[in-house]
Amino acid sequence: MGRRLKALEAVIGQTLFQRTAHGFVLTDEGSAMLPHAERMEEEFLSLERAVAGSDYRFQGGLRVTSSDWFGVHVLTPVFARFAEMHPDVTIELVTDSRIYSLARRETDLAFRITRFEEVDVVQRKVMRVDYAAYRKRGMEGDPRLITMDAALSHLPDAIWLAERLPGAPVAFRSNDRQAQARACAEGLGIAVLPIPLGDLQPQIERLDLGAAPPARDVWMGYHRDLRRLPRLRALIDHIVEGLAADAAQF
Repeated sequence: MGRRLKALEAVIGQTLFQRTAHGFVLTDEGSAMLPHAERMEEEFLSLERAVAGSDYRFQGGLRVTSSDWFGVHVLTPVFARFAEMHPDVTIELVTDSRIYSLARRETDLAFRITRFEEVDVVQRKVMRVDYAAYRKRGMEGDPRLITMDAALSHLPDAIWLAERLPGAPVAFRSNDRQAQARACAEGLGIAVLPIPLGDLQPQIERLDLGAAPPARDVWMGYHRDLRRLPRLRALIDHIVEGLAADAAQF
């Protein structure tokens, strides 16, 4: 990158960045050029999406992002069935809390528990996930809690658990639902888990705390420029059908 910046500066005859001990800082000339560069980038990304959206071959790759537990326990079984029908399509699943950009094609398809706020995104609610409180089978004694880390303590299920068991000490925190499920199976305490994850764990059982934790909606989104991409359309249709069938089990 440094070599490319020097080459650009040499071509236009201006210093665009000031090199400092903390990194690169835009000069006045660089700040003036930045909006033009951003428009050029957006035009290139738009062209890239348009070309990808006009690819009518039923082969190639698709990048999908979701949360960890949802990708592993909900999407992967659906992807496996899709791969049997379409062996020339490669699915890349990235499970991460980071929000990937659909406009920049960091991902082709994304799943989130909140609505998409980006422009030019086609989105739909694909399922509603119910939650339940769980504990290790046969576990007794004063309750301790397994909950989200401090950064995610505002989530509805974390608030619900604290309100249902006020004063109960926290034994374990994690932003990873699978880690929470494992901690629950090890007997560390009571956890609120998505039912599609919790019911798959043979060592734990549902616990009635007088009311059900709040459910969450799952939203699926993709950039509108890719709406005619055959392999993406086929995957979306398969996911919608597969999630509807799987949701009936819980």
